[in-house]
Amino acid sequence: MLSLFSTLGGLLISGLPKLLEYFQNKSDQAHELALARVQTEKELQMMAQGFLAQQKIEELRTDQISMQTDAEMTVAAYDHDKAVLAKAAGWVSSYVATVRPTVTYIFIVELCAINAWLAYFVYSNPGLIVTIDDLVRVADIIFSSDEMAMLGAIVGYWFGSRGWAKK
Repeated sequence: MLSLFSTLGGLLISGLPKLLEYFQNKSDQAHELALARVQTEKELQMMAQGFLAQQKIEELRTDQISMQTDAEMTVAAYDHDKAVLAKAAGWVSSYVATVRPTVTYIFIVELCAINAWLAYFVYSNPGLIVTIDDLVRVADIIFSSDEMAMLGAIVGYWFGSRGWAKK
């Protein structure tokens, strides 16, 4: 029995270096795999950053071309207007200069007239407003969000960034 255990022990011990070598190789391969993953991730990050930098450069170029095109179109429109108005009668030039403000005035007067009429209608029919909820509902009708958005767009157009662009 002792010989059987010693034979079996000898076989196992003779295979021990191979077993240790297997685990050592597995550990080395796992370490190399981890290093390769880190290196690959680093390369991907570098490529992504390089690609993003190149993409940002292209976006800047596209924006510059767009701004330059817009500026050229604006200059061409002004030159066209100058050429047309140079040949036109004096009253036509004056009228052209007042078209946009006139449209704005008409729109604002229309908004004020509609709101005044709605307010008068509510005032002349006192049964319409019984509670605060009724008042809020009527105020939402008189001063609707769409109406305020249009009015805001008009005010923003005349007093906003467009006035600064002409300086």
